[in-house]
This record gives sequence, structure tokens and C-alpha cells, in this order.
Amino acid sequence: MTSLDKPTADQDADSKAVTEAALFEAFGGVRGMVETVVPGLLFVTIFTINKDLHMSAIAALAVSLVLVVVRLVMKGTVKHAFSGVFGVAFGVVFAMMTGNAKDFYLPGMLYTLGLAVAYIVTTLCGVPLIGLILGPVFKENLSWRTRNPGRKKAYAKASWAWGLILLAKCAILFPMYWWSDTTKFGWVLIALKIPPFLLAVWLTWVFLAKAPAPIDVFAEMEAQEKAEKEAKAAGKEAGARHRREA
Repeated sequence: MTSLDKPTADQDADSKAVTEAALFEAFGGVRGMVETVVPGLLFVTIFTINKDLHMSAIAALAVSLVLVVVRLVMKGTVKHAFSGVFGVAFGVVFAMMTGNAKDFYLPGMLYTLGLAVAYIVTTLCGVPLIGLILGPVFKENLSWRTRNPGRKKAYAKASWAWGLILLAKCAILFPMYWWSDTTKFGWVLIALKIPPFLLAVWLTWVFLAKAPAPIDVFAEMEAQEKAEKEAKAAGKEAGARHRREA
């Protein structure tokens, strides 16, 4: 590491707070979890009561849209709410096409499986997905790949944790999709929404809090640009002085 690469003592002292803030921003915090759970919870609740697929699907989609509108009115970040709407919309389309209420959950399950595979494959390839997600949030981009090996190792551990936790979740849900009744399946799926997510986020925090602080590449670029401007200005001043003396 060069002197620019070495995290400072102040960065080490603030690493836990920075990590907490970054994870909160990246994964949406409490509000993001609520927006993830509420549509599915409403769907399974209504379906449990009256077994009406159309009413359950429309209610889930409607509440997703309401959550987006609330985000827009409050001028908040809408990426989590919008992703929820798209997920619910795909679920509604699947369920309506097949007439099977379980298929409301199928797109989300396939997404979870694909995400689990992505975490594992990218880690095996040396570019752990969690690092790609959190790098811009920490203002380090991909500097961790070559300049901060301790941080790369932490990202690899976190990505393994995400991948294995999501695979375990899929190992429970996919068999239930085939043999369990819709109501039981829906409630188990809702119950598994938050705990695996919280476990993965907590493990990510543990790994990153113990890792070297991120290298702020944006601050480095700003410092380099400032130094270049100062050098250029100094060169012009020296040239002007030389001409005057000549």
C-alpha cells in the first residue's frame, strides 16, 4: 500500500458508523423491509380469508403503488419501493396466467435463487457481489480489489454469507412450493422474509466493521485535481516571473 492507500486512524475510528450508515442506505433500512413484506403479507392474509386470487393480487399491487406514491410525496429514495412494485407485478401476472395463487411468489423465489448464485459465482471469480454493491456507497468503488486486500476478504466473506443464507432459504421454499398448500406456503414465505435478511446484513456488518477502512477514491481524485491545478498555477507564475526577469 502507498500512503494514500493506508486508512487513517480517524477512518478506523469511524469505520463502524460508516458501515452501519452504508448498509442502511444500500438495503433500505426498516422502511425498505416494510415495503418488502407488506404486499405479500396482504396477499396471503386476504387469500387465507376468502381464497380469492384476483382480490388478493389486486390488493397487493395496489398497496405497492401506494408505497411508491408515499415515497414520492415524501421525496424519499424510491428504488426499493419501485423494485417492490415490479416484483409484485410479475407475481400478479404469473398467478393470473396460471390461476395458481402460489405463482404469485414464484418470481421472487426465482430472483432469490438467482441472487444466491450470483453472490457465490462472483465471489469465486474474485469480484464478490456485495463489494460491487457497497463500493460506490463507501466511495471506494473497486479500489478494494487491488489496493485494500483486507477489505476484499471481508467482502468475500459477506458475499459467501449472503449466498449461503439465500440458498438455505430456497431449500426451504422450493419444496414447499410443490407440496404445501397455498396458505401454509404463503405464511412460511412471509415468515422467512426478514430473519434471513437481517442475519445476512448483521454478518456483513461484522465482517466489514473488522476490515480496513474504505479508501475514498473520490477524495483522492479531488486532491489530485487540486494538486494539478496548483502545480499548473505555480508553473504559470514561474513562467511569468522568468519573462519579467528576462
